[in-house]
Amino acid sequence: MQYVYAALLLHKSGKEVNEENLKKVVVAAGVNVSGNEEAKIKSLIASLKGVDIEKELERAALISASAGTPSATSAESQEEKKKEEPKEERKEAAAEGLSALFG
Repeated sequence: MQYVYAALLLHKSGKEVNEENLKKVVVAAGVNVSGNEEAKIKSLIASLKGVDIEKELERAALISASAGTPSATSAESQEEKKKEEPKEERKEAAAEGLSALFG
């Protein structure tokens, strides 16, 4: 996952997302780049060839925003339930207070 983050960091800073730059970012983050790790970097660079990262980020943001809509609706309904509950509790408390007066 750190390689994807490094690629996004390079993209965001306007640098070319290539093997050399990706290695520099990963090493600067304190990750030891050995044989197996180099293969992962090469694989990521190969899979990003021809990919418009900016368009993919926009698409991911749209998907994320549309997925968040039902959650917002359920959060609103939970909020309404919370608003209703205290009213009922207040009525019960008031009734209990009156019954204590008249015993």
